Amino acid sequence: MDKKKVAVPLVCHGHSRPVVDLFYSPVTPDGFFLISASKDASPMLRNGETGDWIGTFEGHKGAVWSCCLDTNALRAASGSADFSAKVWDAIIGTELHSFEHKHIVRACAFSEDTHLLLTGGIEKILRTFDLNRPDAPPREIDKSPGSIRTVAWLHSDQTILSSCTDIGGVRLWDVRSGKIVQTLETKSPVTSAEVSQDGRYITTADGSSVKFWDANHFGLVKSYNMPCTVESASLEPKDGNKFVAGGEDMWVHVFDFHTGIEIACNKGHHGPVHCVRFSPGGESYASGSEDGTIRIWQMGPTATDDNEPYGTNGPTGKAKVGVNEVSHKIEGFHITKDGPSEKSTVT
Repeated sequence: MDKKKVAVPLVCHGHSRPVVDLFYSPVTPDGFFLISASKDASPMLRNGETGDWIGTFEGHKGAVWSCCLDTNALRAASGSADFSAKVWDAIIGTELHSFEHKHIVRACAFSEDTHLLLTGGIEKILRTFDLNRPDAPPREIDKSPGSIRTVAWLHSDQTILSSCTDIGGVRLWDVRSGKIVQTLETKSPVTSAEVSQDGRYITTADGSSVKFWDANHFGLVKSYNMPCTVESASLEPKDGNKFVAGGEDMWVHVFDFHTGIEIACNKGHHGPVHCVRFSPGGESYASGSEDGTIRIWQMGPTATDDNEPYGTNGPTGKAKVGVNEVSHKIEGFHITKDGPSEKSTVT
């Protein structure tokens, strides 16, 4: 009898609390990178292809709910329960700016031109900070109808997208006027909203539903019911023919975009899946979980027999720092000889 083939992910350890957000950079001359946010207050930067740990951004005093990298992966940003959003030098790990808020920051996003940082959170206020004038007061967009859960830019930084923690729908704001120009209606609060790499689709997760919206005309293109409550969904960026979703059943599901039929179901996490994201080339996707791990799953023919329990990062799947592979990117980071332990720091 043939043994059942199972997907074996790269398992990235290091966080000591749940992983609540993931973000891939675009492809840069140095490769592409993955940043993770966790309730342990320490965002981590990794090689996006191998999962190898590069460094940890130290400075937040509370859970980090959101993280992102700018277009060139030169700067990182994070939003935290310590009432701040911080901007970091992604090359050497130092803090560049700390923007104080009056409540928890749940979401942050760099503009496409990298000049602005957008934040939102419990205050129900969208703010844009000019990174060329970091000491200037931020611009405040018209008040959100609810506590902000997600934010994103689209239309070459002319439009802002936001969703709320406590009410359904996705709101689209005109940056120039600061007003809501369109609302994409959903029954449940939208816990994940992603603008596709080509700018065509907005992918949302709400309740047990994943929806795809036309990002230019705002019509609903497809809506699929999921096997469980899902917290996050991501569309494959190159061909756009698959999407992944993760949620409370602890599994990472792969679906056909055109039919909604489930193609694969990846098991391995030991807690609910809070975030899933495709790599910029679509060759892999990452999932972050309540169990504190990140798992990177390959899209290609990388299945293995049950009796081969190893990923490419060693028997435990633990990401080890490949100093030589990423030395060009991380000059100035302080890396211990054995890579990250439960808590590694950048000073």
